[in-house]
Amino acid sequence: MNVDRVISAPGLRLLAATGAALTSAKIRGGSMTVGLREFAELKGDEWSIDDGVGRITWAEENERTNRLINGLRGLGLGHGDCVAIYGGNRREWIEAAGAAARSSLVWVPVNWHFSVDEVAYVLQNSAAKILVADAAFGETARAALALAGVGIGIAYGGTIEGFVDYDDLLAAASPAEPDGQGSGRPMFYTSGTTGRPKGVVPKVDILGRDLAVSHAIRNGFQDLLGIPTTDGIAYVGAPLYHAGPIVFGWGPHDAGSQLVLRQKWDGEDMLRLIEQHEITTAYAVPTHFTRLLKLPEETRLSYDVSSLRSVWHTAAPCPPEIKRRMIDWWGPVINELYGASEGSGAFFTCSSDEWLAHPGTVGKPSDNTEVHILDDDNNDLGPHDVGRIFVRNRSGGDFEYLGDEDKTASVHLGPAMYTFGDIGYIDDDGYLYLSDRQIDMIISGGVNIYPAEIEAALAAHELVVDVSVFGVPNEEFGEEVKAAVELLDGTDPAVAEVELRHVCRENLAGYMVPRSFDFGPLPRTPTGKLPKRLLRAKYWEGTGRNI
Repeated sequence: MNVDRVISAPGLRLLAATGAALTSAKIRGGSMTVGLREFAELKGDEWSIDDGVGRITWAEENERTNRLINGLRGLGLGHGDCVAIYGGNRREWIEAAGAAARSSLVWVPVNWHFSVDEVAYVLQNSAAKILVADAAFGETARAALALAGVGIGIAYGGTIEGFVDYDDLLAAASPAEPDGQGSGRPMFYTSGTTGRPKGVVPKVDILGRDLAVSHAIRNGFQDLLGIPTTDGIAYVGAPLYHAGPIVFGWGPHDAGSQLVLRQKWDGEDMLRLIEQHEITTAYAVPTHFTRLLKLPEETRLSYDVSSLRSVWHTAAPCPPEIKRRMIDWWGPVINELYGASEGSGAFFTCSSDEWLAHPGTVGKPSDNTEVHILDDDNNDLGPHDVGRIFVRNRSGGDFEYLGDEDKTASVHLGPAMYTFGDIGYIDDDGYLYLSDRQIDMIISGGVNIYPAEIEAALAAHELVVDVSVFGVPNEEFGEEVKAAVELLDGTDPAVAEVELRHVCRENLAGYMVPRSFDFGPLPRTPTGKLPKRLLRAKYWEGTGRNI
């Protein structure tokens, strides 16, 4: 297939926007892939996904995905409609994402830690017509769908009352290659300062774009990052509802890599799978590295990890000593990507060699990314001056928060120029360093946590006079959630803590429940503001982090 005949001029511009060469879109031998159908033809009987439950081949995955596309169309879904995917790391998750990506649908990965109310909100806010849900989370899925009052539920991995059975849907649908295929897109939800998840919508919509163009761009991106594709084997043990596992798991698979999925991450299990499958690409968060290094030395050294060619970490800065030890152990294959779900093509990357030469950096901006460090008056700062980090996508890529103009405006300084909410500086060589994060955000084990929802749950309790929630150091997770609470006079703190923990567990996702409580008077400024930075500062003394 001739490249020039497949990629349109807009597609070429988009491919160039990734910084990838045109040849990045080619499979060895000079032909171009347009996705799963071609892989089914090229390597049909080879396994494509191993999810710990079983394996399927490329041919089986293609047929199952075809059936799902046809089944969803039979349920009335058409161009631009939304499918929410709520479940663990199983092949059905990949099939659902793949079906949406081939049929001009919007697909929404839903955090399976969310409460019933949060899942229902995402379903309503995204106008999801279908909820594809893992039976392992059936109770929450059923309750959320009922609360949302919209859509049809489809259950995989077991039954959910009132939901269509996934396998029955596939069995009743045609295996024929669907006609009228076009590119779909994901819509990630990220927490906002109001505590409600926010849907991230790209300003330039790719829905319905020619699949050959989409796959050329994605394959080019994989090559740009140095990720093996058609001859690769990728491993993901982190939840697929995060952007990182999708980029470094589903992404390589979409470009031809076999994919090893596990629902629950375990350090020794990861090492075993790397050796067993000769994994070439792996995704991790810094917490995974910490736990791997805590394994007994004899356990760590008993597994062969020499097959690894590209290991990527995101979500939070990795402690320098941890990263250095991982590079010493696994070799110069540890890479970092710094960005956000809102990134719209703006990101930073850092190889092992770059990091060793610039310890602590999160990398250099991609060719498509322009970075500005600004003071409080929005003036550009010089090298080593700490300020707010703003990025601009040179190709014009931009985003908005679904239905929230104020939130969208709050992170923008102009078209395609926005902030991830972080503070840092650029060194003389153009490498970015993070000094701090958006003051309210807590990053614990790679999960972004905003305190507002936690504070709202606690403030509603009758014993609470005032409350502030913030992050404090945690050796394993980077940060943990702390709640500082001012109680009514005469309240027993021990009794209050039991009640407040119960309130949090009843109303919040598990990872948002405070690990510890401090009780006592809370200071307010003359203007009524609570100086959270002062409350946090004592916990970060001597850690090297600027609070």
